[in-house]
Amino acid sequence: MISEELLKKYRAVEVHLKKKEVLFNVGVNARYFFQVSTGKIKMNNFNEDGKEFIQGIFPPGSSFGEPPLFAELKYPAQAEAVEESSVWRLEKESFFKLLRENPETHLKLTKVLAGRLHYKATMVAEISTESPEHRLLKLIDYFKTHIHKIPEEEEYLVELSRQQMADLTGLRVETVIRTIKSLEKKGVVQLKSHKILR
Repeated sequence: MISEELLKKYRAVEVHLKKKEVLFNVGVNARYFFQVSTGKIKMNNFNEDGKEFIQGIFPPGSSFGEPPLFAELKYPAQAEAVEESSVWRLEKESFFKLLRENPETHLKLTKVLAGRLHYKATMVAEISTESPEHRLLKLIDYFKTHIHKIPEEEEYLVELSRQQMADLTGLRVETVIRTIKSLEKKGVVQLKSHKILR
């Protein structure tokens, strides 16, 4: 989203994370802007029974955790590396200076945040009212068109694991597996070497 040249100009540093390493925890004050350089980061939290709920998965070029930074709040979720990853970290004041001095970047970030709000509103409605089939198709289609920017007519290889799909939709992993098999039988998705194609 923000070019690496611009991040470096405002003194961002690259932080390297091992798989499953936590970058920040729930309840910590937001002090930095973060953007994925390599790998993937997820923001997640857990209920009292230890069930994970994934708020979002962020590939290279994506930023995450901005709302608490703007609103001077604590993080409502933790950030964890899905795989070995590196992340640009920029101090809050430098980040705000970057936005003030680069209005086109500020607008781009605003559009990204608006898209995330739309996703949250959409998924909250899906999770609370719709069937597992509908939830999973909505999730897959969202990742296809909004995250990976793949045209509707092109085939999309789903990169999410069954567990991640469960954690993003509030379903049990067993339900996800059953539902994907049902969707395959109906010809809505294809399975090739355990990978989902839509």
